[in-house]
Amino acid sequence: MPAAEAERVRSPAPVRAVASFESFYQQELKSVIGLAYALSGSRAAAEDLAQEAFLAAHRQWDKVGSYDKPQAWVRRVVANMSVSLFRRKMREAKALAKMRGTEAYLPALPAEDEEFWRHVRALPKRQAQVIALHYLEDRSVADIAEVLDCAANTVKVHLHKGRARLAERLGLELGGTS
Repeated sequence: MPAAEAERVRSPAPVRAVASFESFYQQELKSVIGLAYALSGSRAAAEDLAQEAFLAAHRQWDKVGSYDKPQAWVRRVVANMSVSLFRRKMREAKALAKMRGTEAYLPALPAEDEEFWRHVRALPKRQAQVIALHYLEDRSVADIAEVLDCAANTVKVHLHKGRARLAERLGLELGGTS
């Protein structure tokens, strides 16, 4: 059976689609930039990651817009791109940051939380992604699993290990189980 035909058999035609890319973009932009910022630590890189993820969604909107949760798809793209794109764009991001003023899109991360997010960014990338989605966006394990396209148990492992590393680095004791 050809791959395209096999895919149709496994994946029934989606029932609903988001009304328009424009409304999807307006609804999700701020939180996607917030996620990208938590993962990258850079305003310019966060904007670049979010814009590239939305551009990818726009290019494939007939497909992505028909998903039950296109917002999970965009977040997965941001999470995956943050690993490689940030490294390539660091020099460019520094130059852009000097030219731009402060943007209103960034999440309100109090200055006293900067140390926490710096430690989050130092975690292995998947752990950092899980921690950011859980604490920044208050997402459930099931939601994070969908965004990152992995099993819920995998998310639980990354969340547990990430919390343990953060507690160690911040000199805190983990109470109970995660």
